[in-house]
Amino acid sequence: MVTPLLHRAVTEFDHRLRPVVAHHFGWPQSDPPPATTSGKMVRATLTVLAGECFTDDADAISQVAAAGAAVEMIHNFSLIHDDVMDGDVERRGRPAVWHEYGVPAAILAGDLLLAQAPLMLDGSSASYPAATRLLSDAVTRLAAGQMADLSLEGRAQSSPDDALAVASDKTAALLACSCELGALLAGASPEATRRFNRFGLHLGLAFQIADDILGIWGDPLHTGKPVGSDLRNRKGSFPVTAALASGTPEAAELARFYAGQGPVGEEEARHATDLVTRAGGRASALQEIERFGKLARAELDAVRELPVERVAPLLSLADYVASRNH
Repeated sequence: MVTPLLHRAVTEFDHRLRPVVAHHFGWPQSDPPPATTSGKMVRATLTVLAGECFTDDADAISQVAAAGAAVEMIHNFSLIHDDVMDGDVERRGRPAVWHEYGVPAAILAGDLLLAQAPLMLDGSSASYPAATRLLSDAVTRLAAGQMADLSLEGRAQSSPDDALAVASDKTAALLACSCELGALLAGASPEATRRFNRFGLHLGLAFQIADDILGIWGDPLHTGKPVGSDLRNRKGSFPVTAALASGTPEAAELARFYAGQGPVGEEEARHATDLVTRAGGRASALQEIERFGKLARAELDAVRELPVERVAPLLSLADYVASRNH
C-alpha cells in the first residue's frame, strides 16, 4: 500500500537528487520496486495497522497509507543524515548515500525527503492540521534525540536512564506519531488516539533497545552494518550504559575504553563487546525489551471498543520488534 506511493513521489523529485534517493531505497530508476527493497517499513506498517483497527472505509485507509508514506520519508531522511553523523559506510547492505555520492548530496537528499513528507498527506482532510502538527512535533523530538545521542558518545558516565531518554526522542517519538496518525485519520476517539500514541512510544523504546543489541551483537549479513558498529563509534546505547552502571570490573575496563580516543580496531571492538556482555548489558537490555513490550500491550488492552481480531496484527508486530535479527 505504501511503497507505490513512495516510489511515485521519488520519481517526481529533481532529476539530480532522484538517483541519490533511489539508491538509498534500493530502487531501480524507473520500474516500481518490490516492497521488500525499502527497509523494514515498521513505521508505515504501524500507521496502516493502527488505522485498520478503527475503519474499513477505503477512502480513510487511503489517507492512512499516505500518512504511512509521510512517516517513512521522515524516517529515511533521519537514516541518511544519521549515516553522515556516524560515518557508517553501509546501510541495508548497500553503500550509505554519503559514501556513494558524498556528504553534500546526502544532506540534500535527506532534506528533500523531510520537506516532501507533509505533502504526502491529504490537505483537504479535516484532520490535516492535526496530522501535520504530529509530524512536526515528531521531527522536533527526533532532532533533539539525535543531538542528545551524539552527546553520549564517548561518555563513561552515561546511565541507562540517559539512554532511555535519548531513545524516547530519537526513535520512539516517530513510532508514537505513526500509531497516533493512523488512529487519528481513521476516526478514533481522542482517548483511543492517546492510547495508540503511548502504545507506539513503549513499542519504540523496545524497538530502539533491540536495535542497540543489533548494533553490538548483530550479524552484518542480516543488519547490513559492520560488526560492533556502535562500539566502534563509542555510542552510549542502552546495553553499554547498563554495563557501565553494573559496578563490575568489566564496567571499569569498559569505562576506560569509552574514555579513549581515535579509531577502534576490529579486535578492540570485539573485546569491548565481550565486556558489555560480561557486565550484564545484554541481559539488562533483553529485560527492558520485555518490560516495554508489556506496557505497549497494556495500552491496546485498555481500548475496550476494539475487538481482539482488530488489534491482533499490531500485537504480532510488537512481537516481531522484540525478536527481530535485523
